Amino acid sequence: MPKSTTPAPPRAKRADARRNEKSLLNAAAEVFVSSGVEAPIRDIAKAAGVGTATIYRHFPTRAELIIAVYRHQVDALAEDGPRLLRETDNAYDALRTWVDRFVDFLVTKHGLAAVLQSTDTCFDPLHDYFLDGVVPVCSHLLDAARESGEVTSEIDGIHLMRAIGGLCAGATDAHDYDARAMVDLLVTGLRARV
Repeated sequence: MPKSTTPAPPRAKRADARRNEKSLLNAAAEVFVSSGVEAPIRDIAKAAGVGTATIYRHFPTRAELIIAVYRHQVDALAEDGPRLLRETDNAYDALRTWVDRFVDFLVTKHGLAAVLQSTDTCFDPLHDYFLDGVVPVCSHLLDAARESGEVTSEIDGIHLMRAIGGLCAGATDAHDYDARAMVDLLVTGLRARV
């Protein structure tokens, strides 16, 4: 009898392994923000409360760790939108809270920006991953706020995100620039006048 040449599907990670990996990714993200993506692996391991071997077991290369951290942050941002709509009193407040988290993501990912714009092709798919994961969430939040009458602007999700991105770009150039205040002004302008 011939053996099947179809590879077995990858085994799903146990719940505790997923929690450990999430904790490790959160710790790596914090270290990247404070010390940059070239921070020693031992610093990430210490922040995560694991040994360096654990990090290398999950992520054999720094590039794999950087990609995983970026994807983890994009996934968290994408998951926040629907949850905020369920848990917040109104769609506009859900949108505003999500935009605050998006600003945090943009401002803190500046440490990753140089790496993500490098010539290493392993980072190429990350921009599409970001757009595919986050633009629909922003669009859905905007649509919900429009349907409830809280937002009258016809701006779509990608343009709102680009506007926010533009406002956040100045955050690293000038110490007296308050990106969050500028974005708040933008989002306040979306609100329907009563």
